[in-house]
Amino acid sequence: MSDSERERDPSTEPLVRRAEEVEYESVGAAEGMAKGVLVSPADGAPNLAIRRFTLDPGASVPKHTNEVEHEQYVLSGEYVVGLGDEEHTVEAGDSLFIPAGTVHWYRNEGDEPGAFLCAVPNGDDEIRLLDE
Repeated sequence: MSDSERERDPSTEPLVRRAEEVEYESVGAAEGMAKGVLVSPADGAPNLAIRRFTLDPGASVPKHTNEVEHEQYVLSGEYVVGLGDEEHTVEAGDSLFIPAGTVHWYRNEGDEPGAFLCAVPNGDDEIRLLDE
């Protein structure tokens, strides 16, 4: 990368978004999951979007794939993440890398909500739900 490519785009401004400014919406195929967009291309972020998800007790997300990779960091709670043919119980402080095209799902069997950050590259992402 050249020095000129590393220079900040002068049209892009730094951003501080307060927690109370983030709006959460239900995730359609996943009852009990909500998503808040923390930083996105709409904010001038050229490469990545960061989202915060919550997963209510008893909630589950069906098996699906994405066309883009995911990097995740568990903020709170304990829940199960399925990756390919394996299931992993994750808790606050754990990190995940989910390569593009990997079958994955979530299930919160506990009494406490779970929450995680998810960073994804900007661009198109097709989510494909899989039959059980």
